[in-house]
Amino acid sequence: MSFARTILGDIPVEKMGVTYSHEHIVIDECYATIANPEFLLNDPQKIALELIGLKKLGCSTMVDTMPVNAGRNILTSVAISKQTGINIIIPTGIHLEIYYPKSHWRYQYSADQLTRLFVADIEEGIDKNDYNGPLVDRSPHRAGLIKLATGDEPFTKHQQKIFEAVVNAHLETGAPILTHTNNGNHAIAQAELFYKLGANLSHVVLSHVDRNKDLSYHIDLMQTGVSVEYDSSFRWKPGSPNYTYQFLEKLLPMFPNQITVGMDAARSAYWKSYGGKPGLDYLLTTFKDEINNRNLNDYLDKLFIENPARIFSFEKNISSPQTA
Repeated sequence: MSFARTILGDIPVEKMGVTYSHEHIVIDECYATIANPEFLLNDPQKIALELIGLKKLGCSTMVDTMPVNAGRNILTSVAISKQTGINIIIPTGIHLEIYYPKSHWRYQYSADQLTRLFVADIEEGIDKNDYNGPLVDRSPHRAGLIKLATGDEPFTKHQQKIFEAVVNAHLETGAPILTHTNNGNHAIAQAELFYKLGANLSHVVLSHVDRNKDLSYHIDLMQTGVSVEYDSSFRWKPGSPNYTYQFLEKLLPMFPNQITVGMDAARSAYWKSYGGKPGLDYLLTTFKDEINNRNLNDYLDKLFIENPARIFSFEKNISSPQTA
């Protein structure tokens, strides 16, 4: 039976329901928030308030995409999941280099050492200290996907090492893979490298690709077999084309099984509970209304339920105890 690994335990994919496919629910104080204070999302009451609103609108599952040592806080996330009733999937893996100091251990560890860290997050439990070290104190709450990120430059040897570690952990555990792209840059190169390394592309999703305005690029990318996550519909400036909606109109009939959506609301200024806008409810209100207005409502279950259930499922059954 296919399952998704939430921080409260494994669930059948049929119980994932409406899913937000790329979010930042908790970002604790870390190197990344020093340079970007708006990234700080560590008020449990405000976070829970926003998520309770989503639950009322029908959201069941959220994929939090903050990986290792970049603001991840497993204990806070668990408390929020229990309070709100929202299933939360949390990753292991590594984010962009800019979110870590130059002296970070990511540069020192081998691909095999990184693989072992990622596998332990998935199979044993996420470190309560988020690998801030030197001690590791594993919680019973486990990672349900693996993340990596690339920027605007061609892949470096260090990034290729991260790819290798991520794919090795994916193949060993069956955990799905989610990536960050900068405005869709090098998305095709990501897909090609995943294929070369032997990843199961049906469980690989590339994020933020709708920020690339070239329709042909999207078509070429999805022909590789990977899926994409779009999250920019609320970011396009008023009066300018909304490429996200335009892409959905063109691409959903062509690739109905390869597109998911999220908010990627990694700034407090996007959260209503922090006094910002449009709020995380945007996807289930304004976005959903626009999809209906464009006669794409037949694809809503694909975007929110069916495609996330496939992408974020484990590709092999791993016997494991449930956590509570």
